[in-house]
Amino acid sequence: MTQSLLVSIDKRGVATFTLNRPDVRNAFDEALIAAICDAFGRYGADDNVRAIVMTGAGKAFSAGADLNMMRRAAEASTDENKDDARRLAYMLHSINHCAKPVVARVNGPAMGGGVGLVAACDIAVAAEEAVFAFSEVRLGLIPAVISPFVVQAIRPQEARRWFLTGERFDAETAKRIGLVHMVSMGAQLDATVEGVLDHLLAGGPDAQREAKALINAVAYRPIDGKVMEDTATRIAQVRASAEGQDGISSFLDKRAPGWVKG
Repeated sequence: MTQSLLVSIDKRGVATFTLNRPDVRNAFDEALIAAICDAFGRYGADDNVRAIVMTGAGKAFSAGADLNMMRRAAEASTDENKDDARRLAYMLHSINHCAKPVVARVNGPAMGGGVGLVAACDIAVAAEEAVFAFSEVRLGLIPAVISPFVVQAIRPQEARRWFLTGERFDAETAKRIGLVHMVSMGAQLDATVEGVLDHLLAGGPDAQREAKALINAVAYRPIDGKVMEDTATRIAQVRASAEGQDGISSFLDKRAPGWVKG
């Protein structure tokens, strides 16, 4: 049986998760959702992994929910549908809250829930031929489970248009509205992703984990005494850590810090 998710790790500690259902444009079913959750749980906790790249096999990134899964959902009870939605939400949460930097390599179309995968990643690089759509309304549905991750990325005013029309938009539009960070010629996609990884691998892994936690802690909060105390505590703890001490001393000594290989 073909694995629905392929995982490889290179000598730098970069893990690549490839959605491997090209015959259905990498649409996710129950098995793929479970595999993604398991992979992020396992490799997100692996000290040998420095960063994770998520991409799709073939010409698509992800078409969202599998049609057979949607057919089963149409015949399922409300409680069963809610359980399915919870599994999808947990998958997106596992990506969004992964301790490692997560890069979406958007090699082709991302539709519906596939756009949710992109929004849940830390950094998204799209091929210029990639297209996107929140196509749910055209099926009489709504992008409910992916909405917290998407709206956080693109702002409510942009979501009003794209959620309500279901129309397709190109990679440059995705960049303009904040869904992706960079757009690359298809032939240069790997080189562009590698450039992002070079920057990620230059940072301290503990610091990157703490930076992700910091963003979640301060986003949308008023800048009051509690926030200022929280941020002061966080930087004090990081400065006193072994990695923080190594980073400061390596800068002063003009040498590479311990986490930089080679």
